[in-house]
Amino acid sequence: MRKQIFKFLAKLNKTILPSYSKKQLDLAKATKLQMAIIGWRWFVTKNALD
Repeated sequence: MRKQIFKFLAKLNKTILPSYSKKQLDLAKATKLQMAIIGWRWFVTKNALD
């Protein structure tokens, strides 16, 4: 059940949130909001793959 929720969130993230790797964002110049989005996407992806 938990894994299904994270898989759904991963699909939702892919459609709604921006992909900073495609934009080649420099992490040293990222704002706090951008870093929070990157962290959230990492957290959801990590849990969806486990």
